[in-house]
Amino acid sequence: MRRTRFDDWPCPIARTTDLLGDWWTPLVLRQAFFGQRRFDEIQEAIGIPRAVLTDRLGRLVSEGVLDKRAYQERPVRYEYRLTDQGRDLWGVLAAMWRFGEDWRFADDPEENILELVDRDTGRRIEPMVVDAETGEPLDVRRVRVRVRGGGEGAGR
Repeated sequence: MRRTRFDDWPCPIARTTDLLGDWWTPLVLRQAFFGQRRFDEIQEAIGIPRAVLTDRLGRLVSEGVLDKRAYQERPVRYEYRLTDQGRDLWGVLAAMWRFGEDWRFADDPEENILELVDRDTGRRIEPMVVDAETGEPLDVRRVRVRVRGGGEGAGR
């Protein structure tokens, strides 16, 4: 089945969905954020089929999210490092993390064996999306969408 592309839509959510909109890509990125850079490490950690991982890594490299660097010459082997653009995706994954903690494990909080902690203090971290200008948490009830130039809309 052919996938619908959203990469030319004027909506930031649609364009990001075009990049992240399958179930493997966010998990590949999660592993990159956790420090796994090599194909075999990522493949083993999440159980992704090798051909699918090759495809996802290739797309992330071509989109500028990951940088592909040789770490061995014979045979040539590569590692994949997050670019500045890739590191900026952490906020997206952190929001997904928070939603998963709040709603997907809400019935049994002990079921969630992974948690985010501060590297230095070990204190548990709860991600939150905030307005960059005010630092206030975003509340959908206080947000509206408009087209740049003054119009309103949330469509294509």
